[in-house]
This record gives sequence, C-alpha cells and structure tokens, in this order.
Amino acid sequence: MVLINTTQSVQTVVTTYEVTPGTFLDLMEELQKAFESFIRHQDGFIGGAIHGNDAQTRIANYTQWQSRDAFQAVTRSSEMRKRARKFSELSKSFEPVLYEVDSVY
Repeated sequence: MVLINTTQSVQTVVTTYEVTPGTFLDLMEELQKAFESFIRHQDGFIGGAIHGNDAQTRIANYTQWQSRDAFQAVTRSSEMRKRARKFSELSKSFEPVLYEVDSVY
C-alpha cells in the first residue's frame, strides 16, 4: 500500500500519459492489466495507483519502490519494455519521473 511520508526511504515514480479520449480507456485497461499481472509482483514494489482526468486526456500513475534499483530493474526487463511499447502506441507521450517526498500536509 502506498504511504506518503518523509521518514520512509522509498523511490516514488509519477508517470504521466497524454492521451486522446479515443485511447483513454484502452490505455487505462493496459495499465490495469500491467499492474495486476506483472508490476505489483516485482521485487521491491510497494504500491501504486492509477488516475484519470475527467476529460479523458491525461492518465497518471503513482508507484512506490523500495529503491531506485528495484524500479530500474523492472523498467529494464523485457516484459516491461514490451508493455512500455504498448503504452507508447496508445499515448501521445508518457514520462516517468522519479521523486522523493519533501513534505506532507
């Protein structure tokens, strides 16, 4: 489960996808399948969430990993690279960005 605080040493990754209303549901489904069958089972995965905006033009997912190395190992796997190609096909762009929690209110 995702826990946001400043005392936990984790790697946070926020990935944003720019999509069209025509591909929004397709990408949402692909992301849900990826989390259900692959991502959540990887070593170092703590938790994640998928968010979609009302206009169906943006999707964001938030994940936490035990370390940067754990996240990078998943992104370098052949399974994740295959899925990333599919995500790319369904979106105008997507960008994973690594963050650290600075403060919580």
